[in-house]
Amino acid sequence: MAGDLFVGVDIGGTKVAAGLVNASGEITSQVRVPMVTVSAEHGLSAVLSAIAKALPQDCRPIRGIGICAPGPLDPRSGMILNPPNLPCWRNFPLTSEVQKTYAVPVRVDNDANAAALAEARWGAARGCNNVFYATLGTGIGTGIVFDGKIFHGRTGAAGEGGHVSIDYRGPICACGKSGCIEAFASGTAIVKRVRERIAEGSKSLVTDLAGGNVESITGETVAKALAAGDALASEIMEESAEMISLWLSNMIDVLDPEIIVIGGGAATLYQPFFATIRQRVTALSINPRAHEIPIAPARYGADSGIAGGAALCT
Repeated sequence: MAGDLFVGVDIGGTKVAAGLVNASGEITSQVRVPMVTVSAEHGLSAVLSAIAKALPQDCRPIRGIGICAPGPLDPRSGMILNPPNLPCWRNFPLTSEVQKTYAVPVRVDNDANAAALAEARWGAARGCNNVFYATLGTGIGTGIVFDGKIFHGRTGAAGEGGHVSIDYRGPICACGKSGCIEAFASGTAIVKRVRERIAEGSKSLVTDLAGGNVESITGETVAKALAAGDALASEIMEESAEMISLWLSNMIDVLDPEIIVIGGGAATLYQPFFATIRQRVTALSINPRAHEIPIAPARYGADSGIAGGAALCT
């Protein structure tokens, strides 16, 4: 209903963001508190504190609380299993613990799944029932929406598209496999390749922007050099765009979605290459109607976790 309000919560390794989201997907207010990982109880207290601060000041009721938490997790039970960046939680029943304080429906899922649902409900994929969402950032995460619902697979672990390999001889990913798209085309991977090329002697504006310190190079540094027409930044991003194109063509051939939505902090690096990616995806896919599938930038940027959390409750 039009007046419905939801609390969306985005849990990270160092902070918890929470916001009030209305039925149109608008984030009307938000807060941030530090995430404390000393113990399971301290972590839960940080989450409950963020929720309390996000509640409506006029005491209007909320319809639900949706939480984006680092995985691995079980979205059906709301159990946080063993996230690497939240060592305080091992087999921690987050959903049931939050429901002890708030007598409303509580849902827990990973950030990419929830962001995919938010884009399908209110964002770039509004009106679409079958959506493939990719968040390009430090890593690469994906979410799949089928028939208007998150596709979780048999155990809740489906949707790890960032760890689909495009080259079995490629670099070893953090997950342990060779040649994952994350190891090639994430923000982290792009910065690593730029640093390596400069260390090998390549000249680039990136070096000046980083104050001569290779270790100070970031995705933002690369983006600035790219905008200035730097040859090395352009070369690296052209290579990365080709890898993303190959990967997305694979996703189309497997899923045949109505739309592909791209979000995440590193998406701005790819923005100048969207037209090229669109053309290459069509050429590389065996789907004869791949050209009909739009590739759109996400509505929600840094707030995708808050919007995604709220979407879990709709």
